Amino acid sequence: MRVEIRIISVLLIMLWISAALAAEQPWQPVGPDGGNVRSLAIDTKNPDRIFLGTSAGNLYLSIDRGASWSRFARPGNSAEMVLDHIVIDPADSRNIFAAAWNAQLPNSDGDLFRSHDAGKTWEIVADLHGKSLRALSIAASNPKILVAGALDGIYRSLDGGHDFERISPPNHAEIKNVESIAIDPVNPDVIYAGTWHLPWKTEDGGKTWHSIKKGVIDDSDVFSIVIDPSQPENLFISACSGIYRSDSAGELFRKIQGIPYSARRTRMLRMDPVDHNTVYAGTTEGLWKTTDSGATWKHMTGSNIIINDVLIDPRQPSRVLLATDRGGVLSSDDGAVTFTASNRGFTHRQAAALLVDRSNNAVLYAGVLNDKEFGGVFVSRDAGQTWKQISDGLDGRDVFVLRQAADNSLVAGTDHGIFALKPNSSRWVSRDLPLTKAQATVPRKTSARASVANELAPRVTVLEVGADKWFAATATTLFVSSNSGETWQAESLQGIGVPVSISIAGRVVAIAGRNAVAVSVNGGESWLPTKTLDADFSINSVAVDNSGDGWLAARTGLFRSTDAGDSWKKVSSLRLADIQTVRFDDDTHRVLVTSGVSINIFESVDNGRTWSAISAGWRVKNLRVAHGRLLGTTTFDGVVIQPEVTAADNVAGSGTH
Repeated sequence: MRVEIRIISVLLIMLWISAALAAEQPWQPVGPDGGNVRSLAIDTKNPDRIFLGTSAGNLYLSIDRGASWSRFARPGNSAEMVLDHIVIDPADSRNIFAAAWNAQLPNSDGDLFRSHDAGKTWEIVADLHGKSLRALSIAASNPKILVAGALDGIYRSLDGGHDFERISPPNHAEIKNVESIAIDPVNPDVIYAGTWHLPWKTEDGGKTWHSIKKGVIDDSDVFSIVIDPSQPENLFISACSGIYRSDSAGELFRKIQGIPYSARRTRMLRMDPVDHNTVYAGTTEGLWKTTDSGATWKHMTGSNIIINDVLIDPRQPSRVLLATDRGGVLSSDDGAVTFTASNRGFTHRQAAALLVDRSNNAVLYAGVLNDKEFGGVFVSRDAGQTWKQISDGLDGRDVFVLRQAADNSLVAGTDHGIFALKPNSSRWVSRDLPLTKAQATVPRKTSARASVANELAPRVTVLEVGADKWFAATATTLFVSSNSGETWQAESLQGIGVPVSISIAGRVVAIAGRNAVAVSVNGGESWLPTKTLDADFSINSVAVDNSGDGWLAARTGLFRSTDAGDSWKKVSSLRLADIQTVRFDDDTHRVLVTSGVSINIFESVDNGRTWSAISAGWRVKNLRVAHGRLLGTTTFDGVVIQPEVTAADNVAGSGTH
């Protein structure tokens, strides 16, 4: 009997450890795929390996030539680092460098990150710490030599990136704001530098520099420089004024014709590694290609593609990858004739809205920001494994909130009004809020009025749909609809001002301002007297549970009301500040809380008496539940999901509360 007890005890301990380990596993990004890509770099020793840099300090890795991606590393600890250049040592691909600048402090902060173990660990290069790095190149003839361009000048390393020294004159009036660097493929003392004001060149490793602007339109930002490896006197530069070619090592340039003025901002030039007459130009209006050294050019993509980098597979030059804004990675296997999205596993989206379909929780909807025609709303019908854009009719709007109406229509709050998508429909339709005075001045019978209304429709970041009424809040007004959004009426609630959060459970409606909460117990037909809280009581969100109790997430903690908002009591069992969201999960009857000072999610299954922490690994908002797993949105990495709980985990975790 004792042996059996010991065996059972050991098994329970093992199951408990298994559950604890599962709980500590970081949540996984599930999409929507795509977003902004800043840079691409290929391992020439193993061209199946490609690294991808983002504007949030993250590196992704593909081991199948860019067909799929996995989150690989964050070299630093900041989410504001823009990884514009990744360099892999061609002699030893364990040595990787990533040059960065800080998007929040673009003029005064950045770093060079270095790895000696293929990216497993990273360190900051001390000599370049704090410098806003915009360019990085490694010498083809001697990989020990690296040159970095910063906003305050040019730096060189002769020992494989361990130490750097300045090789541009200190405080030089012109050799600063360095955007591009190229090293002569034969003589590494010959270095070209493109600045925000024309190109420069040194032929003695930086001892002396001279301007090479002859033929270049004055005040041109030089974004990219490529040198023909077989004929180093031939080079191309791209600038805000167009593309230029020199066959005299930069002593004289001539402007290349054939690319329209509107696409002149060529962010990246890339030469075919086999056919040096073929050059790709990645511009802010798509990809262009020449096969005759710039004599003629052909537009290879649509003009809506903004390209940050171009990568060519050295084994198969017909395979071309594009790093784009919003569209993620585009890949071609036919020399850029056709492209397809290649973003499986890569997500760099600002997800602001998340919805789980009430009738099938394998169906997820996500709304994103700042992605224009590549954004809007996405749907997944397999719990996040694959996504499809469903944004027809949104016209590039940002989507801040998603809800599901009683007839299963989707309702979206956007930066320009409210839109609805009926079941089995493929196009979103506006649910116009009342016109402003400025809109009303446009004559009713003109099409211009509809256009003005479309442009001036207010931003809707707070939206809830109940069985009887819909509620929407803009920056100035609360609107209420009693006919599923067909018409709206402005409503003023005493003490509320601008609503920051709305919650509905059955007939109970709670609307929170910054320091007051209005409550209705009859679906919004009438309102109980509003109780104003302390002036410094800053509310972030409100929730109503299935018993009608109210919960407030506030800067100073979590609060609860059991008397329809007449009084609020701080939940002292949760010692946590800056609580951002509170949500009640109807299925498991648990309260879920997130905070701006923690990457944990806190849950209580006993109405707030005790709490346990769930490690998410992200600062998560918009918590939802699907198949017993929590999901949420992140600032840069789309939707993330809790690791799947196994049967053993359920047994082990059954006594944790």
